[in-house]
Amino acid sequence: MCLRFLSPKEDFSRGDATEQRFRLSLRLCAAAGAILFLTSCADRKPVATVGAAQPITRPAGVLRVCADPNNLPFSNQRLEGFENKIAELLAQDLGERVEYTWWAQRRGFFRNTLKAGVCDVVIGVPSGFEMALTTKPYYRSTYVFLSRKDRHIEVKSFDDPVLRKLRIGVQIIGDDQSNAPPAHALTRRNIVDNVKGFTLYGDYSQNNPPARIVDAVEKGHIDVAIVWGPLAGYFAKDSHVPMEVVPVSPQIDQPFLPFVFDISMGVRRGDQELRDQLDEFLEKRRPEIEQILKDYRVPAVEGGSGV
Repeated sequence: MCLRFLSPKEDFSRGDATEQRFRLSLRLCAAAGAILFLTSCADRKPVATVGAAQPITRPAGVLRVCADPNNLPFSNQRLEGFENKIAELLAQDLGERVEYTWWAQRRGFFRNTLKAGVCDVVIGVPSGFEMALTTKPYYRSTYVFLSRKDRHIEVKSFDDPVLRKLRIGVQIIGDDQSNAPPAHALTRRNIVDNVKGFTLYGDYSQNNPPARIVDAVEKGHIDVAIVWGPLAGYFAKDSHVPMEVVPVSPQIDQPFLPFVFDISMGVRRGDQELRDQLDEFLEKRRPEIEQILKDYRVPAVEGGSGV
């Protein structure tokens, strides 16, 4: 569902034509299905009929990981993301060394990495993702309401009337202004004119482009942001002002708009052997993995079932 990202020159805070198009897209998306954006990006091509399975070979002693070079808190080239830390732990367990293929997680990511055979595992994908063979989930997280603590904004639900009076930030995905689940939930409640869009991808010449929405909360440009929990939790902890991170409610907005998602590792479809190795690793090293996620302030959702 990845689309071309918006030009970083488009400023959604000016009320210009881009902002008007964004608000129009919010009005039109009420009948659209939910769009999962997380950190994985698929090509929008029909799935070809699968023929005879081709043998999958991997170089001995090397764990080849497909990852984004500038996407904290998940991964970056300085190996500062929690997916980098988990990849190192996995390599130690397998007795291998990590070798990265760097590719921005947007349109073409899976086609040019995993499906091209230049790398073998993506550390974070939605469970059951159709473009990969996925492991059992190793964490479940949620979208959150993010605000400054000194504003004393106590929003916990999309049905809270105060949302109609606040400046709300949501992330958008592509140059056709495709919307993530929070935008759909707000639109269904006719909360549109006080919503500002922030491109998910941004300017890759800057560090951590997805974090601009968190910066906007910190600087008071918006009152509350509704963002994917791992992104909010990580950047909120380093904010110059204390931040409030509250899981959204409901977890699933009826009839079917989920805000809680299970996250797995992904390998090429057909690579059952590697997938089984990863499942064994996830079970054996669960305490260490959970500690890494806790260190990065990933909001965990216990029990139930994510999407």
